[in-house]
Amino acid sequence: MAAALVTATRVTPAFAADGLIAVKSPHSAKETMTRLEDTVKARCLNVFTRVEHAAGAAKTGKTLRPTEVIIFGNPQGGTPLMECAQSMGIDLPLKALVWEDAAAQVWVAYNNPAYLAKRHAAGDCAAVKTVGNALAGVMSAVVAKSATRELTGPLVAVSALAKSAVKVGNGPYSFKLWSPLQLG
Repeated sequence: MAAALVTATRVTPAFAADGLIAVKSPHSAKETMTRLEDTVKARCLNVFTRVEHAAGAAKTGKTLRPTEVIIFGNPQGGTPLMECAQSMGIDLPLKALVWEDAAAQVWVAYNNPAYLAKRHAAGDCAAVKTVGNALAGVMSAVVAKSATRELTGPLVAVSALAKSAVKVGNGPYSFKLWSPLQLG
């Protein structure tokens, strides 16, 4: 039986100035935002809204390259941060920005939770690491070069080359290989 190799992508920020962590995306701005929303929902986070800044600019007769914010989160992540410093509520729910720069490079960025903790004098908050790791995992899934996105339900795809099927579960690394006989 052939072995399958699954590679996890780690987020490598291109820059992290003023508390912003920005990562290059190999996808279009629209696809990056779709992947981001799908990933957030698959991880049981609430999507509160999406704000299309380019659409807003168009209403004023101006043009703006693709620029969109998504606001998301849940009480399990936000409450522990606010228990450390209730003023963190001004920075919650979490936000991520997807934009296309002048060179047509797409970026996805979010506020570094460690920066937020420092901003709110909660540098020793244990929840910061947990939230930071969760955000890094979301961004890794979003910018992965694979065309497969995390989904809320299973996806079965047949590979003609491998003559097998891959079932992608509810998590980012939940894969199961089946032989064609098991599919019938």
